[in-house]
Amino acid sequence: MNIPNYFTVFRIALIPLFVLMFYLPFSWSYIVCATLFAIACLTDWLDGYLARTLHQVSRLGTFLDPVADKLVVVTALVMLVGSKHLPYIAIPAAIIIGREIVVSALREWMAEIGKRTSVAVSYIGKFKTAIQMLSLFLLLLYSPQSSIWIGILGYSLLYIAAGLTLWSMTMYLKAAWPEINLR
Repeated sequence: MNIPNYFTVFRIALIPLFVLMFYLPFSWSYIVCATLFAIACLTDWLDGYLARTLHQVSRLGTFLDPVADKLVVVTALVMLVGSKHLPYIAIPAAIIIGREIVVSALREWMAEIGKRTSVAVSYIGKFKTAIQMLSLFLLLLYSPQSSIWIGILGYSLLYIAAGLTLWSMTMYLKAAWPEINLR
């Protein structure tokens, strides 16, 4: 274990607290839930930065970091889909979760055949993640008592993130297509 891995494990450990805050019936629980999500997002960036800067990239971190990222995002999406005051989230949530499954399976398969670098994380993937995290933060922050503009901006960014999700998945599939098509 090293410092970046502790941040990754911390991010995973935040999930139960994050879920609890989402379902508490208090007006302030939205703010706490969104803050915990923001902390998880910041530690996602921080653990990667520290791993590279301190030269502490590890096999555990390489495996666990994307898992933690997906757990946080999928948890947020599932909670938001189940929320009665946020309709129309199921479509982008299904796109985002579906893409994560497809790209994870693709990366695993490409690694198995020795072509993992063909589907490495791209800049569009990083941009998609940033938009996705911001949209989820806003939607978690949004409550029936808050400004409608928080909800509108959160929805809009989530649909943009879903579009970027499809685009990045297409790029990954295109990069892997020569290998997929040969087998």
